[in-house]
Amino acid sequence: MSDDPNLGLLCFIAYRAMETRVMEALVAAGFDDVTVAQGRVFARIGPDGTRVTELAEQAQITKQTAGFLVDQLERAGYVHRVPDPADARARLVQIAPRGEAAVKVARAAEAEVEAEWTRHLGKQGATQLRRALTKLREVTDPYQ
Repeated sequence: MSDDPNLGLLCFIAYRAMETRVMEALVAAGFDDVTVAQGRVFARIGPDGTRVTELAEQAQITKQTAGFLVDQLERAGYVHRVPDPADARARLVQIAPRGEAAVKVARAAEAEVEAEWTRHLGKQGATQLRRALTKLREVTDPYQ
């Protein structure tokens, strides 16, 4: 039996490192009222908005939990709800201006981490890793 971590765990470790750096950058920029759970739901909001049921499915949480997290994000000014043009009974969660400002901070932190990883792996290694993970997404990500 090997003591080497499996590929899923290796991906998770890298993901958590990225997530931690993004959360630290948000706090440093004054967005200190966002939790990791809220961030995981927030990150799944599409450019035109996303229904709470879809956010719940993608985050693999209950609709009630997703609704609770969206309520918190809405009270903090990161998101707002609007009518869904495709279904008058439904509402979409969209990113509000404060949320857009937080997204800019998060994207900058992500780019910083990716640059560090590229320096560590080398440009070719980082490119190969991105290609392999993108290919793996074909069989692991039903939401792509």
